[in-house]
Parts: sequence; structure tokens; C-alpha cells
Amino acid sequence: MSRILITGAGSGLGRGAALGLARAGHEVVAGAEVWPQVRDLRADAWRERAPLEVVKLDVTDELDRTHAAGHEVDILVLNAGVQEAGAVVEVPMARVRRSFEVNVFGHLELARLVTARMLARGSGKVMWVSSAAGIRTRPWLGVYAATKHAIEALAWAMRGELGPRGVHVATINPGPYHTGFNDTGVEAMYQWWRPETALLDRPNFKSYLDDQYDPQEMIDTMVRVIPSDDHPYRTVCPDVTLQQEKDFEAEVWAARA
Repeated sequence: MSRILITGAGSGLGRGAALGLARAGHEVVAGAEVWPQVRDLRADAWRERAPLEVVKLDVTDELDRTHAAGHEVDILVLNAGVQEAGAVVEVPMARVRRSFEVNVFGHLELARLVTARMLARGSGKVMWVSSAAGIRTRPWLGVYAATKHAIEALAWAMRGELGPRGVHVATINPGPYHTGFNDTGVEAMYQWWRPETALLDRPNFKSYLDDQYDPQEMIDTMVRVIPSDDHPYRTVCPDVTLQQEKDFEAEVWAARA
């Protein structure tokens, strides 16, 4: 059984994966961003009799990162994230920077702390939870996709750098699952978007939000793949999203300026 540290376990896929991994017998340190999430997750773990250690872990907080990195773990799962919808030319720069601080920079800081121990002992694994948007972007989600594209670059480079030293690196790429994450990402846009000042017309997110999948499939996949010693570098779910990713790559190569 593995000892696993997972960020963003206060809600969504991270919460489901943390509880599922604990129920499967793994030693899980689950990081939640704020104290109410910590308390709620501890209560859920107690009710489900899942042996879960829950810590406060805002990945942008240096003290939280240092405390979490003090746990000796076999696997680090970089799962926390935020989404900001809106046109690339309109999303407030403070929101753009916040997206990169959470999705990329905070996780990279944590990974540096944890992988130092992994390299010292010559074993370990880092799982970056990217997204289908890490491969296939779309209008109105460009900022979020940019953070996930950055993750894809970092993860692939780390794979080549750390792999020869016994530390494996891989990604998990969820499609749109109905956890509330995508819905709040869209809603956040309307905290700043105003029709009287907007450069572009209001987008229609209906199909994006209506066509979401049951998250249990992704949670079950994460519980299976994260502790596994043998799995693809990139795990994409659901299968329809995998084909969409491949089709998008072909579309980009064929597109004209």
C-alpha cells in the first residue's frame, strides 16, 4: 500500500479520490484549502470509516506547503485547481495571475519540496491532474487551458528529468465532470463581466455545462491509476474525450491562420 498526498481534496474529484484511496487501504494525506473543508472532510472520513489524515493545504500558502511536505509520501497528486471563464482579452489580470498561482506555481513549489525527498531515496511518483483542456482548448476557457497547457509542459519535462532517478511522473486528464467545478468557473465570470463595457458578446455556456459526465467514473479511475505501478503516462477520461483530444490535434495541424 502507498502513502499518498493529494491536494484539492476538499471538494470534487480530489475529495472522491482521497476517500476512495483511503477505503482501498492506502495511507492518504488529504489537503483541503480552507478550514471548513478540513472539518467537513474529516467528518465524512469518520462516517465512512476511511482512515484519512486531513491537513489544511492552500497551495499558494508557503506555510501550508511546508507543513504538508513534511509528510513522507510515496505519491504526490497535484489536483487542486481553479477555473476562470471569459475571453482571453477580457479576464481581469488579477484573475489570470491567481489561476497560474493556484494551478501551476503553488503546485510546482510543493512538488520541489516533495520530490527532493523522493530523489534522495530514489523512488516516488508525481501525478499532475491536468485536464482535457491541457490538450484541447476552446473559446472562453483560454486562461484555464493555458494553466493546464503549462502543466503538460512541466510534467513531460519532469518525466525526462526525474525518471532516470527513480521518480515517475504522469498526468490525469479529466473531461467535463459534474462536480460543480465547471459551473463555478463559469459563474465567476459574471462577477466582473458587464455588457456595457464588454469587448465581446456574452458567450453561451449551455452546451458546456449541460454535457457533463458522472464524476464517479473519473474517481474510480483515479483510485485505480494513482497507486498503480503500470499505467499510461496520460490517463484521459471519458473515452469520448480521448477521441476529441486526438481530433483536436489533427484540427490544429490542418488549420490556417
